[in-house]
Amino acid sequence: MPFIANTDSQRKQMLDEIKMRPEDLFGEIPQELFCKDLKLPEGLSEQEVRTRLAELAGKNYINLTLFLGGGFYDHFIPAAVPALAGRAEFYTAYTPYQPEVSQGTLQAIYEYQSMICRLTDLEVSNASIYDGGTALYEAMMMALRATGRNKVIIDDSVNPIYRVMIHSYTRNLHIELIETTNDSGLANRSQILKALDDKTAAVMVQNPNFFGCIDDFTDLAEAVHAKGALLISSCYPISLGILKAPGAMGVDIATGEGQSLGLPMSFGGPYLGFMATKKQYSRAMPGRIVGRSQDAQGRQGFVLTLQAREQHIRREKATSNICSNEALCAMTALIYLSLLGKDGLRTTAQLCADKASYAYERLTKIPGVKAHFPAKWFFNEMVLDVPMDAAEVVAKLIEKGYAAGFPLSRYYKGMENSLLIAVTEKRTKQEIGMLAEELEAIL
Repeated sequence: MPFIANTDSQRKQMLDEIKMRPEDLFGEIPQELFCKDLKLPEGLSEQEVRTRLAELAGKNYINLTLFLGGGFYDHFIPAAVPALAGRAEFYTAYTPYQPEVSQGTLQAIYEYQSMICRLTDLEVSNASIYDGGTALYEAMMMALRATGRNKVIIDDSVNPIYRVMIHSYTRNLHIELIETTNDSGLANRSQILKALDDKTAAVMVQNPNFFGCIDDFTDLAEAVHAKGALLISSCYPISLGILKAPGAMGVDIATGEGQSLGLPMSFGGPYLGFMATKKQYSRAMPGRIVGRSQDAQGRQGFVLTLQAREQHIRREKATSNICSNEALCAMTALIYLSLLGKDGLRTTAQLCADKASYAYERLTKIPGVKAHFPAKWFFNEMVLDVPMDAAEVVAKLIEKGYAAGFPLSRYYKGMENSLLIAVTEKRTKQEIGMLAEELEAIL
């Protein structure tokens, strides 16, 4: 039984036992990051706090027309989605350890898993993970366990935020992590195949990738499998309404960010990561899996299967210690997908692709604006080059009421003039035209 320190004296006893001082626990944090004097003002009444927060919130740009992407997208959310997800039966529910009092939550998760399997064309899904980046990291660790190897190859066309997370999580692990440089916006086959060997556990790619480019990894899957490794793909769930599913390409583990499935952008969360895999790897999958069963009287019931809250029970032998279950967000995604249905999802995806193509044609007619990559195969996101610093262009367009995209120089060298622009089904032809006019005026 682990020792749990609940009082100051017990905490002191615990630290004395391991010969540490409280400040030693924070030794890795640079001194300049410590707040030595917070200079907090005097407390305020509830009314004063509300007034102050309203003033601060009023400084935000809340009426911008969004052309931002990079993994998080401004999709239309039907009113029924928050109305149903916000019902007290779901909103206040806790982790469903006791199936006899959690059948509604368990069934919702089971249906969510079923939809993720249909989207990805894979056999098993878990009950959701913390977010898209964490899901990709967990897929990598899953591949390490499944293959018994410690080498991973990841292309830099994978979302750079996810790659930063992976480097952070693996900093103190004995993993050989190799990054390849994209080939004209697509996964670099030649570099990947050169690095691929019998020590490789997994190759990690993304479709559509961070640049919005569309790829088919069928050929890569065959090469990866020939070396006994697994192919992991991060994907954008809305795009799966019209694009080839990961499972159909031979992908072994598919992950992604579920924000686009009915979750508002909300200043960064909460979101959910989804994960699906082939049945043969299901026991290596982290997190929880809900299964459908029968009781002794033949009545249908839903239960947590394969996984318990293992990070508390198995400790260092657990498959994961960061596999937080985002059940409410997952159920929100389930409601969204149920409302759209197969045809609605396909229509939404096609609208995104068509409007992005229109924006591409409209924007590249502006003198000095051109496509960064030669390939025109993209979903709803594209990289355009402008004849000045992209960050400066974005700042000027925000003043005009447009969040016009993401400057790529933050993550990619030599792309100071490159702008990542996203278009969803919410953007109108008029808004795209106005963006083009404002951009041309600035340039």
